Amino acid sequence: MPTFLVGSRASNLAKAQVREYLAPLRERFPDTTFSHRVILEGGDKDRRSLLSSVSAVSGGSAFSTEQEAALVRGDVDVVIHSLKDLPTANPDGLMLLPPPGREDVRDALCGSTLAGLRKGARVGTGAPRRIAQLLAVRPDLEVVPIRGNVPPRLKKIETMGLDAVVLAAAGLRRLGLESAIGELLPLDQFPPSPGQGALGVQVREDNQPIRDVLSTVGNAAVDAEVRAERALLAELHGGCSVPVGAYAETLPDGRLSLFAQVTSLDGQKRVSGSLTGPASEPEKLGSALAAELVDQGARSILDGIRPAAVV
Repeated sequence: MPTFLVGSRASNLAKAQVREYLAPLRERFPDTTFSHRVILEGGDKDRRSLLSSVSAVSGGSAFSTEQEAALVRGDVDVVIHSLKDLPTANPDGLMLLPPPGREDVRDALCGSTLAGLRKGARVGTGAPRRIAQLLAVRPDLEVVPIRGNVPPRLKKIETMGLDAVVLAAAGLRRLGLESAIGELLPLDQFPPSPGQGALGVQVREDNQPIRDVLSTVGNAAVDAEVRAERALLAELHGGCSVPVGAYAETLPDGRLSLFAQVTSLDGQKRVSGSLTGPASEPEKLGSALAAELVDQGARSILDGIRPAAVV
């Protein structure tokens, strides 16, 4: 009886994502055992420092370095990430498989609606993209840095006297916390982090048995969408610590539409654009739109930004 070891972070959301991913696999391969192993990341151990500092200490990402190291060593056979937390480049010998479906990509305002926020309201988020997008729409807001897993961040509305917090709708839905959503923020003003709502399924390139099994639940359309988004981010030399939002969707005719926006941290400058192209060439589409954004001034915005805390 084959046994595969599945790694993830320790949070309730990470565990929920593993359960979500493994459910169809366990039905399809009843004679295969899938065991879950928790791997602590630097961003989980240190919840006070800026994530840029945590990443510098680890020499990689605050939310993926330890899991990727375990995968390289062979301690686990696959790691299930939140795709938005993964750097755009894989370590040598590792690769991403097509994710299954995709949850809601939008950000959610919890505690209020955007129109319902009083002037000068205090809104919690540590993500530069969310900070920038909030200030672009509501420059009167006071943005308060927060970190942590989803439930503790929700509780900060009370414990820190906040008027609202911004969280990914996908995480709230996966944890059964939809009732906390005050408003789903519109994609044209608040495009999400590239890959948001999708799972990052990372394996070793040379592990063909696990690749054969996991490829049976991959979704080709979702794969093309997230590859376009991540290619755009890579071309802009960005990561999850820069204010780049992107969202791709598969059109009824099978082509891929990609929208992206780069916003200065003070919200005063925004460049955005969209392109449509073949779903068979998602990286080409992402690179092309990135070049258009650079022509509009995205590079000057990004070059002026220092690493900041993210969620």
